[in-house]
Amino acid sequence: MAKSSTRPAIQPGSHAPYTQATRQAGPERWDKPFSPDMKEMDVDLVMAHPIFYNTAPEKFPAAIPLRGILRNDTKLHQYLSGEIIVRRGDYGHSAFIIMDGAVKVLAKEPPAELLGRQPPVRPSVWGSFKRWLSRPQYAETATRRGAPPGLHVGRSGETRIFLQDVPGVLDSDRSIILREGELFGEIAALGRTPRTATVVAEGEVLLLEIRWQGLREIRKYSPAWKERIDGRYRERSLKRHLAETPLMWNLSDTSLQLIADATRFETFGEFDWHSSYQRMREASARELMEKEPLIAREGDYPNGLLLVRSGFARVSCRYNHGERTESYLGKGQVFGLHEIVTGWRGEHVALRHSLRALGYVDLLFIPTAVIEQHVLPALSPDQLATLTLAAESPGGAGGADELVEFMVAQRFINGRATMLIDLDRCTRCDDCVRACAATHDNNPRFIRQGPEASGVMVASACMHCVDPVCMIGCPTGAIYRENIEGLVGIDADTCIGCSICANSCPYGTIQMVALHDEDGLPVVTEETGAPIRRATKCDLCIDQPGGPACVNACPHDALVRADMRAGDKLTDWLKR
Repeated sequence: MAKSSTRPAIQPGSHAPYTQATRQAGPERWDKPFSPDMKEMDVDLVMAHPIFYNTAPEKFPAAIPLRGILRNDTKLHQYLSGEIIVRRGDYGHSAFIIMDGAVKVLAKEPPAELLGRQPPVRPSVWGSFKRWLSRPQYAETATRRGAPPGLHVGRSGETRIFLQDVPGVLDSDRSIILREGELFGEIAALGRTPRTATVVAEGEVLLLEIRWQGLREIRKYSPAWKERIDGRYRERSLKRHLAETPLMWNLSDTSLQLIADATRFETFGEFDWHSSYQRMREASARELMEKEPLIAREGDYPNGLLLVRSGFARVSCRYNHGERTESYLGKGQVFGLHEIVTGWRGEHVALRHSLRALGYVDLLFIPTAVIEQHVLPALSPDQLATLTLAAESPGGAGGADELVEFMVAQRFINGRATMLIDLDRCTRCDDCVRACAATHDNNPRFIRQGPEASGVMVASACMHCVDPVCMIGCPTGAIYRENIEGLVGIDADTCIGCSICANSCPYGTIQMVALHDEDGLPVVTEETGAPIRRATKCDLCIDQPGGPACVNACPHDALVRADMRAGDKLTDWLKR
């Protein structure tokens, strides 16, 4: 038994029920700064830069001062000419402000081998065995081991890659130059989406990297700064965003600029949509649909093309006395193309479907007249037929109407690794649960139960969402995305046990677990004696050579981790 001198009894009146425990200071947001090298003199340098002139430090609350944000949520980087700063397709958790120098945004994506991206490496069988040998005796031991091997999102230390020896890649005619005072990377950081372009240093450049928690606070408490930064998106990013849309691949810069000038930004729903969804969780599918913000109505004139920038939208049509879900749209997909093309050919038709926001959706609206004048004439008949066909069947699960309705209503379409269990094959042997527990220090990271439809159950396991709203409120960045595959991980070193992520998860797949010391005694705070907790969830067994243990352990092939955007693969699994 542990000595009482190191684990004193809890005093009367304490909220903790433990007679013996290890006491330590409760974790706080800035216990682990973004960079330990950021000093007060660096903060002075940053605050003196013109980009921070209008931030009004006096408007920030005392608990979150501007200096505190710059001291704890930022770091300074010096890049050399041609050095890669961010890469297209990687998930980012931070934005960059150019303090001195310039960067180049590559409009032409370099070959993959030139980007130096390291493929995800799982440990060897021997490495996994050694980890098993060193596993703690008690679940969730507070050894502060940090994130599992392989999860290094937003962390520094990756080998630096240079592109200065590839003139064709850095052709200035195909690139956009950003100079001192510009901000880039904020859309991916705040929207929890992949980077949309590769950015390299144009000569030597000094950058201030700011993690999204700090960026969020500055935007919140300094409206003037937010307005200035947000206004640059239209000038800098909209044209590039349009050029990446398949409909507009062949357009000239002049046409793209005319389209950009006529394009409107529109948003529907709530950014933190999980709050309203939780309140409506028990409502019927019809009630849920009626509460969803209407974007376009069946039967109306198609006055513009809608391009989804982020989020999801439901495509439905009238059916009997209600509406039936036909499919859903995600990032990069369009609504209204078929009707616009039909009208351009001389046969005017109304919208055949309605479109509603599923939680939150960010759209670009391009007027029909602009599409008819600048886009459609530039497409060949084959291109037009292919693009129209793709718009006809954007999502869904191969016509399984009941299952599609269920997945959309429950928002499971958000999942990139949804745990689906075929109830006709599952024998309830719980081999999947035992395998998960054995892999995660005696603490299983999912619950083998959940809603059911069409003989399929969606188990309560982290889905590693396309839009992980659990990340929105995290004050420390402890919950983050892995760079390449987009896995959502939790860094034990920076989790302060605030429960925001667990409360925000619409699917209830994050658990708050009490920590124990190496003798199995609870770890409690020095101030109140309350147990210290941290968030845990499925990590897709990133540290296992064979991948998810739950899938590998199922003896009846009843379990799969499915990307809900891959409707064809889901259909094949259902019909196997």
